[in-house]
Amino acid sequence: MDRRKFVAASLGSIFATKLTSAESLLKRGNFIKENLTPHSSQLEFGDLPLNELVKKYHYYLFDDFLPFMDKYVIDHKYGGFLCNTTLKGEHVNTNKDSWFEGRGIWVYSFLYRNFGKDEKYLNVARKSLNLILKNKPSDGKLWPQQMTREGKPLTPPATEIYGDLFIAEGLSEFALASGEMKYWDLAKSIILKCWNIYNKPDYYPQIVAEYLGPKPMPFPGAKIQGVSMVMIGTINNMFKSKNDSDLENILNECRNAVINKHFDPEYRLDTELLNHDYSRPTNYLSQFVYTGHSIETLWPIMERAVKLRDVELFKTAAERFKRHIEVAWDQVYGGAFRSLNNVDENLWEVDRLPKALWAQQEALNGMMIMIEQTGDEWAKNWWFPKVYKYMVDKFLLKQYGYPLWIVYADRKVTFDPKYSRIENYHLPRHLMLTYLALERIIKNNGKPAWRAAFNKKDGQ
Repeated sequence: MDRRKFVAASLGSIFATKLTSAESLLKRGNFIKENLTPHSSQLEFGDLPLNELVKKYHYYLFDDFLPFMDKYVIDHKYGGFLCNTTLKGEHVNTNKDSWFEGRGIWVYSFLYRNFGKDEKYLNVARKSLNLILKNKPSDGKLWPQQMTREGKPLTPPATEIYGDLFIAEGLSEFALASGEMKYWDLAKSIILKCWNIYNKPDYYPQIVAEYLGPKPMPFPGAKIQGVSMVMIGTINNMFKSKNDSDLENILNECRNAVINKHFDPEYRLDTELLNHDYSRPTNYLSQFVYTGHSIETLWPIMERAVKLRDVELFKTAAERFKRHIEVAWDQVYGGAFRSLNNVDENLWEVDRLPKALWAQQEALNGMMIMIEQTGDEWAKNWWFPKVYKYMVDKFLLKQYGYPLWIVYADRKVTFDPKYSRIENYHLPRHLMLTYLALERIIKNNGKPAWRAAFNKKDGQ
């Protein structure tokens, strides 16, 4: 389906359009024409009409993000993504990163699978996949994080597992899109390898020190909520193709870690770093809450709870999700802070780009699940409009004459025209997930899906 052409053709008569037949309602290519009706114009999130919101998300994805990516970031010659690029399309360098390659493969595979199966999207994913496979490591080793434009390693094998996990996420989505299940099998082998590395008592990625800002300290063997976050999201996606007992065991352990280990019942927030045995640190690290990660971790748990029809798990994750957003919200300038460095001292990260676009978008991703499944009033009529309006007002670069969005910023989200890293994952993932969710909500006339998701076994 070419949504871009279809919306352009239908916007002028959107409120005069009537439903034609039950059969046409099933055709996703006719979704907007058949569903944006006078009745649907009454559907709102607070004061945000859904008819208008879905059109805005269409613009953000198809008229803003994808054209810039196609013109400046996608490497049509060698494959992969040139993310070290300015807002003017100038390449600071042509190095490529395993994180961004894996993430980009996921984005363009998902785009192909959910937005019309346009071969150009799948080809972008395939060329990136072929590029990274040039550096496929031997057993037990990790991919190098940096490579040249042509795919030659620039760094030794990584010491942290995130790059490999993002590659696994991309491979599994590519398998789902293309039907080539050998890549799903490769993704599984990467996850099992990473899980083995992560569980070694001497595992110490440099990224842990980077979390800790001005007071880094050695922390080998740490259990990291961020690892559970990526594992849960990746395995959730892999289960769209097939279930697997090995991956189920990892998923359950990660979910248990987030729900029962990282959560501190005293201050009701998730501690990011725990000791290797999941006990709490006895130093200042026990006070470190990476609020952005907590928000991003809890909505995939809600997603899994829907799949399992586990009402209690959904409620627990949703309650804690709300708690982290409310605590992270900057009461002075608005927006969600990404890091609470010390709970008892109420010490927030304010010096090192404390406002991240992805933190706002991950909050919106979770709220869309809550709205779609339960019609949650907290999300629907208050927090989704609040976060969305803040995000558009502060981060959208159209107001400065540029495409795309600010990625990281200071507390006030001051525009820096020299910024030179293009976001190729959190942004498009949010745009695609939200657009698809809005479609479903409008098609269902705003009726929450909770009943179908959780009570189907009872025949209700």
